[in-house]
Amino acid sequence: MSTQTATPTAPAATGERSSLLRLYLGRGVLAVAWALAFAGAHEDLNALAITLLVVYPLIDAVSSVIDYRAFPDGSERQVTAFNGLLSTLAAIALALAGAGGVAPVLHVFGAWAVISGAAQVIVGLRRRGPELGKQWPMLIAGGLSFLVGIFYNIQAAGDNPSLDVLSVYATGGGVFFIAQAALLGWKSRQLRTRTV
Repeated sequence: MSTQTATPTAPAATGERSSLLRLYLGRGVLAVAWALAFAGAHEDLNALAITLLVVYPLIDAVSSVIDYRAFPDGSERQVTAFNGLLSTLAAIALALAGAGGVAPVLHVFGAWAVISGAAQVIVGLRRRGPELGKQWPMLIAGGLSFLVGIFYNIQAAGDNPSLDVLSVYATGGGVFFIAQAALLGWKSRQLRTRTV
């Protein structure tokens, strides 16, 4: 996740849009694929399910690293770096929580979703502008992540916690990333048309 303090030159802005489009599209497709895999593997919290749980925040961590490197002048780089570290720690925590059962997993995933969602909203707000658009899919996704993470922690404290919700979470996040990629593609075409 990233943004700019200085107004980028046209070639730089075009390159940044292109990098973000590829990153968001890839991130979205991976999230949906993960959701499909996890939906069929989480009935028993076995080694496969725990491995998938660890993989999901690692996808986010790698995405944050790519994002951080793609925006050398972005004002949101510190938030992006923080999110990458947070997601790495979440992966480790989920590996440990998996041994404790569904409730600890939901607690860890929920806490990660809250903080990561807040970070996503910050990055989306900083990226809003004429070059990268209004970022509404990222803002909505981040806000929902924050709220859903709170719900997961409430659910984890209840009588019948379930990991079914995580596939829904990943699917929704993936759809919003793909929507943001589509908007960036539309923005690029719109700006190219204006310069012709």
